[in-house]
Amino acid sequence: MLITLATAMPLAAGAQSVYPTIGKLVTVDAKFSELLAPDAKVEVIASGFVWSEGPVWVKEGGYLLFSDVPENTIYRWTEKEGLSVFLKPSGYTGLGHYSDERGSNGLTIDPQGRLIACEHGDRRVSAMPLNRMGGKQTLADNYQGKRFNSPNDVVALSDGSYFFTDPPYGLPEGQFDQKNREVDVYGVYRISPPQADGSRKVTLVVSDLQRPNGVALSPDEKTLYVAQSNEDAFLMAYDIRSDGTLGKGRIFFDGRPLLKQGLTGGFDGLKTDRSGNVWSTGPGGLVVVSPQGKLLGRIEMGVATANCAWGDDGTTLYITADMYVCRVRTRVKGF
Repeated sequence: MLITLATAMPLAAGAQSVYPTIGKLVTVDAKFSELLAPDAKVEVIASGFVWSEGPVWVKEGGYLLFSDVPENTIYRWTEKEGLSVFLKPSGYTGLGHYSDERGSNGLTIDPQGRLIACEHGDRRVSAMPLNRMGGKQTLADNYQGKRFNSPNDVVALSDGSYFFTDPPYGLPEGQFDQKNREVDVYGVYRISPPQADGSRKVTLVVSDLQRPNGVALSPDEKTLYVAQSNEDAFLMAYDIRSDGTLGKGRIFFDGRPLLKQGLTGGFDGLKTDRSGNVWSTGPGGLVVVSPQGKLLGRIEMGVATANCAWGDDGTTLYITADMYVCRVRTRVKGF
């Protein structure tokens, strides 16, 4: 475990707390130091969760939201106020036990300022306003009348559309058995912008991945990145056409050589920075890959690492890793 044995120690009123640290930086290419200072520290800002996921920074309000998937809870964190429950239940509103991962997973903020959530138990993608009273709206909960498996991660585009992934991880026990599934694939889907009557069209855009997981956009919104999270660990890239369809997928970064080096963990959540570098959780923790698909460096976390998101002024990367929520200050701004 690459975790320092220290506890958070509050300082005088108005001063910033001292947090324990985790992990270490591994430089592969000299460009890595342009993105992260060699002495950058990964701070643990909160801990004690079952499985932390889906971090997102809410700029209007200046706070971090993230999911604890098994606990069916979204938490809120700020430097000043610390940790609080933001929403419970977050992804399953039914009765009784549904599955071990029933809550919300991936979160994002759309151009309207709404919280977009992938909900495992309710098997939908939802939108919830943050700047006015009101409940959730279902953006999509089925494809051609068949319920999704368990929407996992989502990204919002500036035109009002969304891409999201639908692996089986949130289904009840026997998740890989057809009895709990209605759709035949583990797909990547597109939710269209509202049509004339206000409805949205759901389209299956990728159907040949075994376990699609995290999704992210290039800064120009012309490329969609999708993480493949099973033992075939790689990041896929797809050209986004003007009509919202995708071109033929290509392997953007192959993580299997890292697995052969003894690093553990598959690809999960990912984000891009303004220069197009991809920051993805993956073997060993988190990898940073250039727009050309070259590995620049890694953050070895020492624990299974789920997702990441840009926050604060755009230069802080928040990371959810197993029971921890962490942050690291970078030299770049996120997209």
